[in-house]
Amino acid sequence: MYVIVWQFVAKPGREAEFEAAYGPRGRWTEFFRAGEGFLATELWRGDGGWITVDRWRSGEDYQRFRCERLAEYEALDREMEDLTAKETNLGAFTAV
Repeated sequence: MYVIVWQFVAKPGREAEFEAAYGPRGRWTEFFRAGEGFLATELWRGDGGWITVDRWRSGEDYQRFRCERLAEYEALDREMEDLTAKETNLGAFTAV
């Protein structure tokens, strides 16, 4: 399994919209669901903001999807920017 982890701080007053867009039934999950090998997205809330964990069968599945749908990925990313004050890629990890 391959996971990609991001940390987010939502813009004040936009927290509910952020959770709806980035949660397991949100826009990102719906977009990823079209990708072969996509497994799930988890959204975790903590004191400093939120963590997303996107689960893929393999890194190759994720990279292929991202390359094939890069324009759509970037457009959705730009659309969602208005919901976040800060985002940090914490890394990509492979289960051992």
